[in-house]
Amino acid sequence: MDRKKQIGEILEQLKTDERFASNIAHWRTIPGREAKSVPFPESLDRRIREGLEKKGIRSLYTHQETAFRHVMAGKNIVVVTPTASGKSMCYHLPVLQTLAADPQARALYLFPTKALAQDQKSELLELIDGMGLAIKSETYDGDTPAQIRQNVRKAGNIVITNPDMLHSAILPHHTKWVSFFEHLKYVVMDELHTYRGVFGSHVANVIRRLKRICAFYGSRPQFVCTSATIANPQELAERLTEEDVVLVDNNGAPSGTKHFLFYNPPVVNRQLNIRRSATLEARDLSALFLANGIQTILFARSRVRVEILLTYLQELIKKKLGPKTIQGYRGGYLPSQRRAIERGLRNGEIIGVVSTNALELGVDIGQLQACVMAGYPGSVASTWQQAGRAGRRQGESVVIMVGSSSPLDQYILSHPEYFFERSPETARINPDNLIILVDHLKCAAYELPFAEGDRFGRAEITEILEFLTEEQILHCARGKWHWMNDSFPAHNISLRSASQENVVIIDISERGNERVIGEMDRFSSLTLLHEEAIYLHQGRQYQVEKLDYAEKKAYVREVQVDYYTDANLAVQLKVLEEEQSREQGQCAFACGEVSVHAMATIFKKIKFETHENIGSGPIHLPEEELHTTAAWISFSEAMLDSLGAEDTERGLVGLAHVLQHVAPLFVMCDPMDLHVIAQRKAVHSGLPTIFLYDRYPGGIGLSEQVYQDMETILSQAEQLIASCPCESGCPSCVGASEDGSKELALTLLRVTLGRESYVS
Repeated sequence: MDRKKQIGEILEQLKTDERFASNIAHWRTIPGREAKSVPFPESLDRRIREGLEKKGIRSLYTHQETAFRHVMAGKNIVVVTPTASGKSMCYHLPVLQTLAADPQARALYLFPTKALAQDQKSELLELIDGMGLAIKSETYDGDTPAQIRQNVRKAGNIVITNPDMLHSAILPHHTKWVSFFEHLKYVVMDELHTYRGVFGSHVANVIRRLKRICAFYGSRPQFVCTSATIANPQELAERLTEEDVVLVDNNGAPSGTKHFLFYNPPVVNRQLNIRRSATLEARDLSALFLANGIQTILFARSRVRVEILLTYLQELIKKKLGPKTIQGYRGGYLPSQRRAIERGLRNGEIIGVVSTNALELGVDIGQLQACVMAGYPGSVASTWQQAGRAGRRQGESVVIMVGSSSPLDQYILSHPEYFFERSPETARINPDNLIILVDHLKCAAYELPFAEGDRFGRAEITEILEFLTEEQILHCARGKWHWMNDSFPAHNISLRSASQENVVIIDISERGNERVIGEMDRFSSLTLLHEEAIYLHQGRQYQVEKLDYAEKKAYVREVQVDYYTDANLAVQLKVLEEEQSREQGQCAFACGEVSVHAMATIFKKIKFETHENIGSGPIHLPEEELHTTAAWISFSEAMLDSLGAEDTERGLVGLAHVLQHVAPLFVMCDPMDLHVIAQRKAVHSGLPTIFLYDRYPGGIGLSEQVYQDMETILSQAEQLIASCPCESGCPSCVGASEDGSKELALTLLRVTLGRESYVS
């Protein structure tokens, strides 16, 4: 039986077998497309052409040729095409063309992860060898041996690294890289869509520092960027690089027919509208494909879930697969393990892989026929990236997204048009967030002094330089600001956080062999690193033995338990300054600066799989203050009078629960980046209020976007609650099962949107 027929039979089974068919909420078939190819450009170096022909490549896809033409004309570009469309050729070809003509030229390749950098290094070396070019390419990261580092600095034509390494190990030591910076022609930024939020805001400032050092050495590199499909790739590229950028989106790559199914697990408790576990349903669907010899990838939302699903599947089908295996893929695996798994997927020895979103990025794992997602990945862009892992070349493929009971998942499943017909989300950054900007000005001043009138990229910085001088961090002499501190600023600044003082996590499992395994911002540590918390890291479970909050150190010990912990956070929020506001019927929308005071009070132990509460305990930690930005909705006194104080509070809590899940859809952020709290009487106004605030010092622009899109977000929240089949509230809508909670939240929404008046 051929593979195509085999997958066709399983698709037929999904349509007709009641066990599965009754749970399919939506089935969309996306037709395949033929390749659009053009001949090699006349100017392409003969050796490059011959190298490509040896690999069986005799023409270029339209987007590859367009990218080559623009880059060779001196333009900065961003290429936006689907997964597995040959984006890497868009930067390899112009870079190799330039290096073939000028052996002194240099290129810097930036990838968001080390795994991706290693994968691209292998592909690039294969290309260079096939072309017979004398081009040196090497990775420069934390795993690079010291003796190789020196050679890379002096003679590497193409240096492959990540933003964290550029920030902490290359730019501060630019005097060791003189030849590299003098001849730097290209900066390649792959997977551009990952540079959003706090991380993207940091990276934009790292690029400012890079351009400043290049200018000092007399070079002005071009930027060649690639991105998954997002709503604003050109805008994001221009904000990150502060350069004019040309958009290349004329995708010419072929694709096979893809079946995209939305799958809603069956309801197991009708009264509470609780569904069967998405994890178990995803396991059963994956087993159906794997048992029939169909190469499958299963995405899980956490490292622990990866291990749980892997165990389930290995037990279920070990008798049916013969020598072929199923593997996990997540953070915590050694690079050699990950390379072996990628190889096994490409050559077919590994028939199934269970992965976190680590395989969402463009690591080459060959052709898979089925992709199952245990839960909505959190954004339209991420979902398409994961879906792109199935049918990477040609032929029929299937993608199944299995929804959980969360409001976000249920909204997507009941609104397929939102997913299929709406543009993917907008990626937002705020490089001028004061905390992030000040951090990178310190790094930049350490690297090179600032002179009067200097800007940092497009940012005005004189006031900040004067402030840093007052704080005795910089010294001003003869119109120049110099770094005067003994410490090395980049080492204390994480690109993944806006907090200046992260808590360091130390593993004390082996006596005498303590080691740092991670770090976390202070605000998150209140709920995730309190004593007795279960901290999950690289697929392992650790119990927090001690949190030294004053010294910012958490001591953890590896354990094996069948539960995780969840902490309650008591939050008080005060408005410091209202920057914008507008009336909305008898309600008001506003945004501005706020101060958030949070105290962790109690934690619960929650059993894996059943989610039973199996214990609790108090948390003894000081209050933490966060100065950030927020958007808020204030309801008038008439609401209190109409519904009564108790009902108003229940309605506010229910509505806040829905908004916590719906709002992140519209600002392309992780639900943890945007927090929502309800106050029956807000401190600044005394009115019932719901606040949505950025969970980062100074804010990164999320709440301002919420303020702009408030009507749309509230309309979607109303649709989600109204369409939920529960009677009085459930985990898929308002999160409560008290009588009337659902109706109270709907009343608040409909009054806000002008669809109802208050009942007197």
